[in-house]
Order: sequence, then structure tokens, then C-alpha cells
Amino acid sequence: MVRRFLENASCSSRSATRSALKRVRQTTKRNLQNRTIKTEVKTAIKKAMTLLEEAKDKDLARDAWKALSKAATKGAIPKARASRKIGRLTKFANKEFEGAVQ
Repeated sequence: MVRRFLENASCSSRSATRSALKRVRQTTKRNLQNRTIKTEVKTAIKKAMTLLEEAKDKDLARDAWKALSKAATKGAIPKARASRKIGRLTKFANKEFEGAVQ
């Protein structure tokens, strides 16, 4: 699937030089990788939010934290954005957990 996507992307470009065609291939490949990573992160966050609301357990957000950290390490999202989202998710988890205890 990736190869077919890259072939279609390189054919549609108007660039003629070999280096420009290589850059198109690299860009489309990175775009596809980053898109899948971002999708996984969004899914993990949504799943963690729903599980936190239902189960009232802070440890359920661990997968989302892990996905965000991994995406930032790979460069799919900026580190500051990952840190901000982790902080907001932690704040939400603490708020939900405190509500369940009292």
C-alpha cells in the first residue's frame, strides 16, 4: 500500500530532477507515517477519556501518555504539544478520580 501511494505521488509531481522526485517520495512517506501516528494518538486520547469517565481509574490514561510521548519522540507532533496534552489529560484524570473518591 505504501509503495503504491508513493508511486502515485511521484507520478503526479511536476518536478523533473532526480533530487526533487526523491524529496517528493520522502515527503509523502513521512506524511503517511505521521498521519498514522497522529491517528493512533487521537484514538488513544479518546479511549482514555471515555475510560476515565466510566471506570474512575487514573491508570487507564497510561496508554495515551505513552502514545503522546512516542509521537513526540518520533517527531510526528511537537514536544510542547505532547507535553500540554499529557498535562491536560493528567488534570482531567485527577479531577475525575477525586470526584469518585469523595
